[in-house]
Amino acid sequence: MSPESTFNNLTRRSLLRSLSRTALVLPFEEVLRLARPLLAQQAPQKPAGMSRETYSAQARPAPKGPPNNVSGTPLGIELTDIAKSSGLNVKTIFGGEHRNKYLLETTGCGIAFFDYDHDDWLDIFIVNGWRLEGFPKGEEPICHLFKNNRDGTFTDVTQKSGITRTGWGQSCCVGDYNNDGWNDLFISYWGQNALYRNNGDGTFTDVTKAAGLEQSKLRWNSGSAFLDYDRDGHLDLFVGNYIDFDIKTAPLPEDANCTYKGIQVACGPPGLEGGKNILYHNNGDGTFTDVSEKSGMWSTIGTYALSCGVGDFDNDGWPDIFVANDSTAATFYQNQKNGTFQDVAIEVGVAYSPDGKPQAGMGVTIGDFNRDGLLDIAKTNFAGDTDSLFMNLGDGTFEDHTYLSGLGINTRLLGWGIGFFDMDNDGWLDIFVANGHVYPEVDGTQVDATYAEHKYLYRNLRQGQFEEVTAIAGPGITDEVPARGCAFGDYDNDGLIDVVVNCVNAPPQLIHNKATGDTVKNRGWIKIRTVGVKSNRTGIGARVKVTAHTNTLALDAKPGSPLIQIDEVRSGGSYFSQNDLRLHFGLGEAKIVDELEIRWPSGAVDLLKNLDVNKLYVIQEGGKILKTNDFKDAHK
Repeated sequence: MSPESTFNNLTRRSLLRSLSRTALVLPFEEVLRLARPLLAQQAPQKPAGMSRETYSAQARPAPKGPPNNVSGTPLGIELTDIAKSSGLNVKTIFGGEHRNKYLLETTGCGIAFFDYDHDDWLDIFIVNGWRLEGFPKGEEPICHLFKNNRDGTFTDVTQKSGITRTGWGQSCCVGDYNNDGWNDLFISYWGQNALYRNNGDGTFTDVTKAAGLEQSKLRWNSGSAFLDYDRDGHLDLFVGNYIDFDIKTAPLPEDANCTYKGIQVACGPPGLEGGKNILYHNNGDGTFTDVSEKSGMWSTIGTYALSCGVGDFDNDGWPDIFVANDSTAATFYQNQKNGTFQDVAIEVGVAYSPDGKPQAGMGVTIGDFNRDGLLDIAKTNFAGDTDSLFMNLGDGTFEDHTYLSGLGINTRLLGWGIGFFDMDNDGWLDIFVANGHVYPEVDGTQVDATYAEHKYLYRNLRQGQFEEVTAIAGPGITDEVPARGCAFGDYDNDGLIDVVVNCVNAPPQLIHNKATGDTVKNRGWIKIRTVGVKSNRTGIGARVKVTAHTNTLALDAKPGSPLIQIDEVRSGGSYFSQNDLRLHFGLGEAKIVDELEIRWPSGAVDLLKNLDVNKLYVIQEGGKILKTNDFKDAHK
């Protein structure tokens, strides 16, 4: 039977399910050639005769359904940058300010909401970078750790903490790798990564070498996340790799004629050798073993890894890994439950755009945006393309919901950090996107782009759709900055999720979320911090399900239907960043949480009932409530 007849009469869904099996016997290029007509069903098509560059820069058709910004409903919140007044008075250094010779200078850094002292007030960790020309001794840029003073301000405690490494910082992620009760910090670099053990007294020790994480070759390490992939109670570590890059051999723009819309810019990544992703297994004694090859990390189509996101997408109790790759197919590592992973991105429908094209993926967020009990994926992409929203169908596959959801209206800006977050506590996840161009050279040219860009904010309209509310969200959204990583968490414990943003050669942003209307002010919330016993101490991978009764329902829900939400405790995400490890659930008008279910990585299940709203609950595996806090004293 010919390959053409093999693919004849397949539906798009059945094609996706069969592609990975077919790829075992056909070259990938042949599979993609045969698959592209079906992958392109119901997707926008490039007009005949239009160049790819022109098409990429052109806005796609608006989605069917409600157009942008038509609900007319007041937002009820205002987002304002208060970084300067809060004490975040540092500048992130990364590459040249006006011109970049190499791709290395473009990626920028991540950022973290990191409660390093476990007082349930979010501290902030800011990854820093470097410049090609270097720095005089004593003037080298370092990462920064800021302690939360619980009054809306922060104090720089970097020197005391001991986190003083320098270099081309990339991502950060948090987790208690040695189960001593204190969350530790991992930082990826172009060059040598760093693992900092939290000593529990405000100081950290660099244990990279002792933990077995020193690398024998120069790597461009990118997105990272702790996860317990084998569910043995010890956190393992995934580290993406972007490209194999060496300044000594990397091409210069003028030598290779590398351009963007006629402007000479840094070369890559196409044409450069892609890096190989790394998986470290935790040995349970404070050390790690590199299991990348035998675990299947290297048996993938995609390369050029940037950010990653971890979640149990098929509800089988085992964590999977999604990786946003630049200029090629995304990677979806499905956990095989035997210590190995298989890349099934094509089969499940998350590898390409709706029209079957590779995308330049940057950031990743995971959440159940339509409240069907399944984890969905959103991904930022390069300018000239939409961002992506993949809706989990519950049968092991995803549907690209970008256009149907309303996210397909924007193509001009370049997205990096991204997050599902409930900005107004109505129980539905909204979307925040941090934008900034990759090339500083675009400033002052004929190109319709600037290096600093505003953000996107999308309000969840329920029924699977969003509306863009950027223009009415406040200066924290509309102010233009060269953003990269961003993280989400309630730093002032007022019940509304805030955002911290790392920028390139600029100060960070701390975007405070303030309720401006009684509707939002009167909505409830609940926060959950997990403490594992048999599971890893941080509780990473725990699935939390919250059930409450409220009037904030889908438009077609029956009266009295409960508001049911799920989320998982996860390390890493967004773009190179770390969100608050406490899970936050908006509860609308609900006055009590009827039921809270926690499914731990160990397999244990805890059920708690009739919990008060507007409180943090610290819950230990086994169902014991270790602590509650309503933070009322902090807001008198």
